Amino acid sequence: MKPKLILFFVVSTCCSFLFLNCGGTSGIFSESNLTDVQLTQGNFTIVAKDVHGESKAAYVLGVSTSSGVSSTVLALVKVGGSNRLYTDALNNLWKDFEKTNGSITGKKYALVNVRYDSNVLNLFLYTTIAITVRADVVEFAGQ
Repeated sequence: MKPKLILFFVVSTCCSFLFLNCGGTSGIFSESNLTDVQLTQGNFTIVAKDVHGESKAAYVLGVSTSSGVSSTVLALVKVGGSNRLYTDALNNLWKDFEKTNGSITGKKYALVNVRYDSNVLNLFLYTTIAITVRADVVEFAGQ
């Protein structure tokens, strides 16, 4: 009788952790710009090429997937990293740009040739996901 009680306790505890503490995150970048920018006129200059920013997150007892611009994580415990992978990767891109080109405040910059890459690592007890945003930066001439 005692082994059945212990087994019941272990199973119910595991189920409680799965259903009550289950955490997940997903992200997708869907590009839908309302502005149409034509780079056919000579009113811009390329300021920087291949500027990039990255954001990572790590989890225990989970799985990460990525397909194109969509990334998903289903895990029990987050052990580090960002909750907003795409936003933080884009913010890190601008920080990387400002290191070599100065502040972007008051400038007429735009990102072109934007690329999104993701990298996932799934181990039995541990999973990580990293999102990288790469782009070229152009500056429009004043009018």
